[in-house]
Amino acid sequence: MARTLVRTDWNKVDFDKLFLPGLSVDTVIFGFHDSRLMVLLLQYKNTNEFALPGGLIRKKESGDDAAQRVLKDRIGLTDIYLEQFHTFADPDRSDPSFFRKIMKARQMEPGPGHFLLQRFVSIGYYALVDFTKAVPVSDGLADECKWHDLKKLPTLIQDHNQIVKTALSSLRSNLDKKLVGFNLLSELFTMGELQDVYETVLNEKFRRTSFQRKMLNLGILKKVDKKWTGGAHKAPFLYTLVPNEKQ
Repeated sequence: MARTLVRTDWNKVDFDKLFLPGLSVDTVIFGFHDSRLMVLLLQYKNTNEFALPGGLIRKKESGDDAAQRVLKDRIGLTDIYLEQFHTFADPDRSDPSFFRKIMKARQMEPGPGHFLLQRFVSIGYYALVDFTKAVPVSDGLADECKWHDLKKLPTLIQDHNQIVKTALSSLRSNLDKKLVGFNLLSELFTMGELQDVYETVLNEKFRRTSFQRKMLNLGILKKVDKKWTGGAHKAPFLYTLVPNEKQ
């Protein structure tokens, strides 16, 4: 079900009172669809700019809470896998000209010392979501929020392409270390679907029998039933994670 965006009157927001200065979060939201790893992006049509979903941190809020709030606002989901993976603090990463364009497009007239035009250090998080359950909705400044194929990402603002690259590296290292890949699937999945996730994220192919043996030997999968395909004798088995194994 689609959600309606309620736009904020940004001219009336007291940023200095509500938010921590110079600190923000950026989220790389990964989904898996049709053998493709997808990334959620915001698009600012008046500037033809693309960005990762992010947000400011409220004065009585932790970085984790701020990232969770961004996820709930952008895709309507809670209780999903979220990992803090890096802090981005290069002094050249902030570009006030971008925010000045966006603010003017929303009838804001920022002065040279406006809260949003200062240098920001960003805490990077990546989230893994069930693509079928996420309902993207834009924030109050962007015009569009939609999924993009990781292999065909446009040029993003500031250092956001580097943030995506760093997030992907962290995700790849955690596939086996923390078994996080299951968070990209529905609760029930076939071994083929699980292998598809691993091959897509790692960008490499595996032998079916070797991959299946590796996964089953972990002792974390429970066979549930056969997937209905119209031919029961050829239908693949469905699996789920045993309780308390999903990270």
